[in-house]
Amino acid sequence: MKIIILGAGQVGANLAESLVAENNDITVIDLDSSRLAILQDRFDLRTVRGHAAHPSVLKLAGADDADMLVAVTQSDETNLVACKLAATLFNVPTRIARIRSTDFLETENGFLAEHFGVDHIISPEQAVTDTLHRLIEHPEALQVLDFADGKVRLVAVRAYHGGPLVGHELQDIRRHMPDVDCRVAAIYRRDHGIVPQGITVIEPGDEVFFIARHQDIPAVMRELRRMDRPVKRVMIAGGGNIGRRLAAQLERDYEVKLVDHNKSVTNLLAENLHSTLVLTGDATDEELLEQENIESMDVFCALTNDDEDNIMSALLAKRMGAHRVISLINRSAYVNLVQGGQIDIAISPAQATAGPLLSKIRRGDMAAVHSLRRGAAEVLEIVVHGDFRTSKVVGRRIGDVALPDGASIAALIRGDDVLIAHHDTLVEAEDHLVLFVLNKRIIPKVEKLFQVGFGFF
Repeated sequence: MKIIILGAGQVGANLAESLVAENNDITVIDLDSSRLAILQDRFDLRTVRGHAAHPSVLKLAGADDADMLVAVTQSDETNLVACKLAATLFNVPTRIARIRSTDFLETENGFLAEHFGVDHIISPEQAVTDTLHRLIEHPEALQVLDFADGKVRLVAVRAYHGGPLVGHELQDIRRHMPDVDCRVAAIYRRDHGIVPQGITVIEPGDEVFFIARHQDIPAVMRELRRMDRPVKRVMIAGGGNIGRRLAAQLERDYEVKLVDHNKSVTNLLAENLHSTLVLTGDATDEELLEQENIESMDVFCALTNDDEDNIMSALLAKRMGAHRVISLINRSAYVNLVQGGQIDIAISPAQATAGPLLSKIRRGDMAAVHSLRRGAAEVLEIVVHGDFRTSKVVGRRIGDVALPDGASIAALIRGDDVLIAHHDTLVEAEDHLVLFVLNKRIIPKVEKLFQVGFGFF
């Protein structure tokens, strides 16, 4: 697929890395020649220096025969104008825009599509905010992903010594929880992925990915680890887009404190937030944290625009007694460095953005794609079409589907019903299958499996 990416910042660079790895023809446009040079040195792609919303620059980048344009510059206005030009001047089939402003996001449905030619919107800030909210809702989890509008969730949790199921075979889950239907989709043991079988034994330290209905998640988590105290108090460092949105989402249900060093920012936040306590100060200031009783905080979220500040404030908060610390980190090398150490969870905005985009370039009808473990694994929500004759999946029981090694079906969504997958579960046309893929190198095999034969059309 020929894809033009507008913007070579953190989001654009990470998207380029993901898409080049999947053998797409990528061209990146940016005004900063140094950023473009770095990308060209690292990856097999083409770069064009110029303004992303100028027709001559888009033409030079090959917009005449591009399959997709992804506008992820820092400017919403530039992204919208570029999508409009791509639609009207160059007839680019798919246009995707990064939108940061809530004014645009909250406009009536279809406004951006009708007036600016935007097919799909991606908002890294909103994606990260939603991720943080789910992690605070399930404080023992390492990752929480929604499928089927939140009816079913995939949760990653670290198995602790002493959990009722730790040291036991997976087939014992039904005996332990006769009223709860769930499935362990994958296990990572010392960074090695395992497709679980009924006789697989969960060991302390395993990273266990399980899928269950939304309401059953707490019951399953209690089987795998000690339950933390419920979250009541949250401190947020950073009053930018993500910090502000998270505070607004949380303040109805939690005691929230927000710290930012910029006086004008905190004044504005104090006017717009309702019950959040807004403080002016530096989140790396030990005296400030002590005055605000950091040791009583259930969750500390470091969400400034500076990776180093986020790491340092999270480490300081943890040392001073915060129960759980989460840090926003843009540089992927830093994510790998700090994840799982003193910092409980490191979140990458680029990874949160990659999934929605990948769902648009995958072959087949993909309702959702989530990138896991820093892009090494994926979870796909695939809509199956066809019939027994034209499909290799429809009309077959899950145990009879010829999945490639490293892939497993975890759940089916059929209308409003959620079915946790078992070997004798029958797949019907238009089912949404939640599929866990341990290694993204097998994605082409998965796509081929779900293709519909020509006889269906």
